[in-house]
Order: sequence, then C-alpha cells, then structure tokens
Amino acid sequence: MGYEWLALAAAFLWAVASLMSVTPAAHLGTFAYSRWRMGCTSIILTSMALYTGGWATVTTEAVTPMVLSGLIGIFIGDTALFACLNRMGPRQAGLLFSCHAVFSVILGYFIFSETMTSLELAGSLLVFFGVAGAIFFGRKKPSNSKLEQISGSLSLGIGLGLLAALCQALGGIIAKPVMMTDIDPVASSAMRMISAFVAHSLFRLTGAKIAKATQPMNRRIFVITAVNGFIAMAVGMTLILYALKDGHVGMVALLSSTTPVMLLPLLWIYTKQRPNRYAWIGALLAVSGTALLVY
Repeated sequence: MGYEWLALAAAFLWAVASLMSVTPAAHLGTFAYSRWRMGCTSIILTSMALYTGGWATVTTEAVTPMVLSGLIGIFIGDTALFACLNRMGPRQAGLLFSCHAVFSVILGYFIFSETMTSLELAGSLLVFFGVAGAIFFGRKKPSNSKLEQISGSLSLGIGLGLLAALCQALGGIIAKPVMMTDIDPVASSAMRMISAFVAHSLFRLTGAKIAKATQPMNRRIFVITAVNGFIAMAVGMTLILYALKDGHVGMVALLSSTTPVMLLPLLWIYTKQRPNRYAWIGALLAVSGTALLVY
C-alpha cells in the first residue's frame, strides 16, 4: 500500500474518532480526556511493539526527536484540538485542524526542500479548497445539534484549532528524519505517545484545576476512550508515521487533511441532517484532488 493510501486511511480513522470524542471529552474535560486517552494508547502501542520486536530498532539518536515530536504534536497539539472541539464541535474544529497541511507544506519546502510537480500542485490545491468548502458550507441552515454549537470565546476556539494544526505539522517535521531510517513506526509512535502521557501526568501532579476531570470516569466513558485511542492514535498516527517513511511531509499532510470531508457523510448519519450541495461540491473537489495525488 502506497503512502497516499496510508494517509487517507488515517484521515478516515480520525473522522470516526472525532465523533467518538464528543461525549467523553465533554464528560471528562479536555485535559483529563487527553490524559486517559494517551495512557490507554501508550499501553496498546508499547504492547504491540514488544510483540513485534519493534523496540529493537530504536536507537539512542532516535529517542530525543521522537520524544520532542510527541510533546509538541500530541501533548500540546492533541490537547489544543480537543479544547477546540469542545468549543466548536468536530466540523468547525476539523476545518481549523486541516490547516496543518498548509503549515506542513511550507515547513517541508524550507526544511527538506520538498517540491511538487504541476499535477501534484493542482491536486493539492483542489484538496485544500475542497476541504475548506466542505466545512464552511457544511450545513444548509443553522443547527441545534450539540455538534454544531459554539460555546465560549470564538477567537479562543480559532486560536486553539490553529495551534493544534501548527503543532501537528511541527510534530511530523521533527519525526520525518527519524522515520527515514529503519526504525519501527509502531515503536516510534509508542515513544511519542509515552512522552505525551508522561507530560500530562506531570501536569496533573501540579494540582492545576484544568488538569482535573470535571466528572468521574465510568465504565462506558473508559471503553469509548480506549477504543478511540486505539483507532485514532494506535492505528491512525502509526499509519501517518509509515506514510512519512516514503512520502513528502506536505503530501502526507494534505491527504490526511481530508478528514473534514470524510466527516460529512458521518455527520449526516449521526445527526440525520443532510449537508447542502455546496458541501458536496467541496467534497467532490477534495476527492478529485486526492485522485490526482494518488494516481
């Protein structure tokens, strides 16, 4: 499977996970939900790497950049994303987070001298504008659904979404040189997740009020959180690391930014409200651009 399909698979898993995150993130609060999710995922990834022997591929030189990638891309980036999701819902948060593709392309150009052919550039522009259109025009009329309502400061929500996007891009940029070696992506993903979980745990030990759960953990919320972590982080983020082994940072980011487009039919099924024609036009543009990039 080419890196393009790996990135698209990750985008789909993130779309599913974003819907699953709404209930537990609201129940536990941003920091507590992120901490529990990362803790579950760390155990899963560590076990997978032990089973496959992936830890044997980890070198001393790889530890520092992967830990730094985890702190920036997951500890800061994921936490900011869920804070944005709690304020703006998965659809609006998805638009802001998709900006990580733009950040990745710019950083990839300046740091790794990555360039695009004319066809790749055309496909990339179609993907970006398609994603933006699918989200901006994602509803025919204002919705009373909790998935669409904005709570708190709009500017703060936008800032959190853009911060999450920038951290996601930086995390990928930092991990790229390591992923070009023979290191196992599962072990790499485990290092990133463990570093983020340790950072969250240390923050919780400070006694900060925002780090505490707003409501107690229960069995239902735990199951949803664990399954969500497995889908989005254990599988989704590992697929992205596999994709980075062979693909350009910017191209992987652009393809993985199609999550908001994939979220449209999922939201239709979940809320029973059909997105309007402009949203589907945006989705068609994104799919057309993806086809140019994949084929």
